[in-house]
Amino acid sequence: MRREQKGKVAEVAGGKGLENRLMSMNVYRGKEITMLSHSVLRGPVTIKVGNSVIALGHGMAGKIIVELE
Repeated sequence: MRREQKGKVAEVAGGKGLENRLMSMNVYRGKEITMLSHSVLRGPVTIKVGNSVIALGHGMAGKIIVELE
């Protein structure tokens, strides 16, 4: 995803632990998210979910499969 691009979560390519952790942050299949920022050097990825802004590690963010709009 590019900055300010929106999409819907299609899948979480991780185990149940990751899926549960993301669900606690309101990130789940079918939920619309917006990419706010990411670092080229594998730093945190910032996304907007509803009215919340969440910073995820690069590895965790990479396991969220998104259908772009």
